Formats: sequence, C-alpha cells, structure tokens
Amino acid sequence: MPQLEVSTFVPQLFWLAVTFVILYLLMKGIGLPRVGGAIDARRRRIDDDLARAAQLKAEAEAALAAHQETLAKARAEAQAAVKETTDRMAAETAERQRQLSDALARQIADAERQIAAAKERALSEMPAVVTEVARSVTEKVTGLAPDPAGLAAAVNHVLAERAS
Repeated sequence: MPQLEVSTFVPQLFWLAVTFVILYLLMKGIGLPRVGGAIDARRRRIDDDLARAAQLKAEAEAALAAHQETLAKARAEAQAAVKETTDRMAAETAERQRQLSDALARQIADAERQIAAAKERALSEMPAVVTEVARSVTEKVTGLAPDPAGLAAAVNHVLAERAS
C-alpha cells in the first residue's frame, strides 16, 4: 500500500496540509457565513415571533380586561334597572292599595249611611205597620173594628216604653 510507505510520508503530509488549508478557507469564506446567516435569520424570526406573541398576549389581556369591565358595567346597569323597576312597582302597588282602601272606606261609609237611612225609614214606618197589625189582630179576635186614634195612641205608648 502506497499510503504506508515511509518515503511518501512527507509529500502526503504536505498535500494534506494544503488540502486542509484550502478546505478551511473555503469553509471560512463560503460555508460558515451561509450557516451563520441561516442561524441569524432563524434567531431573528424566533425573536420576532416571541415579540409578536408577547404583543398579542398583551392585546388579549387588554381585550379581556375591557370585556370584564363592560360586563361589570352591564351587570351594574341591569341591577340598577331592576332596583328602579322594583321600587317603581312597589310605589305603584302602594298607591293602588291606598286608592283601593280609600274606595272601600267610601263604599263602607255609603253602605253604613244607607243602612242607617233604611233603619230610620223602618223605624219611622214601624208605628204604622204595628198599628195596622194590631187593628187586623183585634178585628179577627174580637170581630169589631177598633178606634184608629186610640189604637195609634196605644201603639205609640208601647213603642215609647220599649225605646226608653
């Protein structure tokens, strides 16, 4: 094998060094800058993606905070509207109840006045009715017609005794 001959070692080492230096220079000048550029581009893209993600996260948090604030305002407005409606309905109910109580009180007073008037009419007509009944009973029992003036005086006397 020619690689293992001692007489060809020095030229082989020379060409190894020359080839190594050429390959090193090619890698340093062409290959490594391209790889470095790709790594830098990837790093920039990752950094941009992270910055965009942070920006989107901040926007999402701001949107969430705005949504929660809007929701809280809507809840407060709804509670205020419910309270206002409840208060208004309670006031209307109280007013209707007062009006109904007033109307019932007027009706009761009217009914009491009508009852009192009917009682007065009945009491004022009672002597005539009692006189008529007494006349009818006396005629049937005795068969004679009593004196209307005497009968009326007797009925009035009895009614006056009962009233006192």
